[in-house]
Amino acid sequence: MTRESMDRLFNPRGVAVIGASTNPAKIGYRIVENMVKSGYAGQIYPINPKKGEIFGHSMHASLADVDGPVDIAVLSVPADHVLDAAAECGAKGVAHLVVVTSGFSEIGNLEGEKELVALAHAHGMRVLGPNIFGIYSASSRLDATFGPGGILPGHVAIITQSGALGIAMIGKTASESLGLSALISVGNKSDLDEADLLTYLADDPETRVVLLYIEGVRNGERLVRTLRSVTRGKHVVVIKSGRSARGAMAAASHTGSLAGADDVFDDIMRQCGVLRAESVQEAFDWVRFLSSAPLPSGEDAVIVTNGGGIGVLATDACEKYGVRLYDNQPVLASTFASVMPEFGSSKNPVDLTGQATGEDYARSLDAVFGRSDMHAGIALYCETALFDTQQFEAFLRSVYERYRVTKPIVFALFGGERIETMIRELRTEGVPVFGDVYEAISVLGALYRSWRRLKESDVEEGPPISVPVAEIRRVLQRAGKEGRGFLLAHEAAEVALALGLCMPRAILATNLDEAVRAAETIGYPVVMKVVSKDIVHKSDAGGVALNLENQSEVVDAYQAIVRSCLRHKPDAVIEGIEVVEMVRAGVETIVGARQDASFGPVAMFGLGGIYVEVMKDVSFRAAPVSGREAREMIGSIRSYPLLLGVRGEKRKDIGAAADAIIRLGRLVAECREISDIEINPLVVYDYGEGVKAVDVRILFHTQGGDAA
Repeated sequence: MTRESMDRLFNPRGVAVIGASTNPAKIGYRIVENMVKSGYAGQIYPINPKKGEIFGHSMHASLADVDGPVDIAVLSVPADHVLDAAAECGAKGVAHLVVVTSGFSEIGNLEGEKELVALAHAHGMRVLGPNIFGIYSASSRLDATFGPGGILPGHVAIITQSGALGIAMIGKTASESLGLSALISVGNKSDLDEADLLTYLADDPETRVVLLYIEGVRNGERLVRTLRSVTRGKHVVVIKSGRSARGAMAAASHTGSLAGADDVFDDIMRQCGVLRAESVQEAFDWVRFLSSAPLPSGEDAVIVTNGGGIGVLATDACEKYGVRLYDNQPVLASTFASVMPEFGSSKNPVDLTGQATGEDYARSLDAVFGRSDMHAGIALYCETALFDTQQFEAFLRSVYERYRVTKPIVFALFGGERIETMIRELRTEGVPVFGDVYEAISVLGALYRSWRRLKESDVEEGPPISVPVAEIRRVLQRAGKEGRGFLLAHEAAEVALALGLCMPRAILATNLDEAVRAAETIGYPVVMKVVSKDIVHKSDAGGVALNLENQSEVVDAYQAIVRSCLRHKPDAVIEGIEVVEMVRAGVETIVGARQDASFGPVAMFGLGGIYVEVMKDVSFRAAPVSGREAREMIGSIRSYPLLLGVRGEKRKDIGAAADAIIRLGRLVAECREISDIEINPLVVYDYGEGVKAVDVRILFHTQGGDAA
């Protein structure tokens, strides 16, 4: 879709409302009313066979009667009339169908929805919806919604999948004095979706922040590409409902069973530079601040307070939300010496004590904003009997107006009814003032997280790692001919070696004598593992024996593995026992990659070994991943300090672990037949000594499209 075509959605020359009505209880009435009252700059064409007049506009019996260009047709007719109306729009040359009507895929009518989109595309039209409340665009003063109206123009664009929540947001934006550049309901996302709209809004000069409300992701790969591009230039905040552990789960692999839908979504949004809010209120606080606050020039913030306790709370909040505090103590002491009482503290937080006046605050903040190495201000105030609250309100307005375009600043006020009233009044004026210190620093933290993304370099880290896809596909094809959707141990090892991964030496034994000879060839100690297409989780079936030191132990282990596996699954076909070099100890991690139902290729890294599903200390990214993203994955797990070296241990080879992540991610991105590939454990050794892939598991789609 061209930008010119999308521009006709946001800046239409004419809008037809098919299903317009003179009945105030009808949606068709409210849409026309909002368009008229918002001062839409183009032509309005109400369509109703009964004709009549509405808000000074004569109704046309049909769209064919309209003399003039129609870029948008808002369809507010029963579902069984939508196709006829769409065909009429196609004949007229309409560019976009804004389908308010419900009764499609949300109630199971998927075929009707597909038919609508097919008809629209056949006539060169795009579909927004169905099942939406409409669209608002400040640039053309178009309010083609059936919401409460009165939307204020501004610099925040909202894209929402929920109609009811979107309508409620209209009222909330008004009560919060939050101005919008656009508000778009996407509903069922039958055609146009978040990626289409984000692509357009990315180049809209009036949009500084985009707020997304998402219930489900379709075509996640495209959404990821779009978000990664958009967040290079604009702030994006998302609210995602459904934090349950449900989602596409493949019980045959840890990578699948750990990939709860919300975990994957959360990590991929972080990868894309998107800020995820926990609630609608938090999202509104963030987007309001992000739409008006200047970007910081550095990381160091200064807290100015008249109470030690609230200063400590603010320090805790800064640590939680990733706001770094300025800590050059000699400079702090000299900077605030003139306003600091003897029993105050010039450490950060700068404590002016309870006797501080508005003038003391003003001079302190002047000092903060006068220094180039202090990059943001946090002003905290506890109501005291010695302080004129009314004077402080005027001071806040003055300070904010003076510095709002210079450096980011937030305020948190604590007190009684007068303070609460002041907060409400100042917030309606756009002053970033809060009644809780965590709320105040949360918005500053959001700004810093987005700013770090905005200043990231787009420079490539070097040529991408290539993987031998053709060679690996030949291994899959051989296994597929046997009707399997997974690789046996020696086949998985073949793929791992083709990827350039280091593996323990292994020999497949089909009888006890071969097992003994294999162990002696490899050298003790050894590990033994069952090889069976009927047993995927070897440990659960008693199919693994570790640290075998001699021939006697090998004989006993061989017999025990066979007995245990047949007891676990009597009909299992055992191809043999794999005798494997016993690898020396290191940090056991897990590396995996899979085809996610929403986002396509996804890579995983975490703490590995037998406790992986208990600890669930893992991170995800959309694949393929860059070197920087792979290192971020590693650094984001709780167990990361183990890789840095603890209790005198050396730092581990984090770069080699990142390389393994990159290779697996690249493989599933280029070889879509592989549904899951997992290495558990991937043992990470000391820096410079690399990693070793101990156990590799690979699931793939057979020609029939199924995966084991």
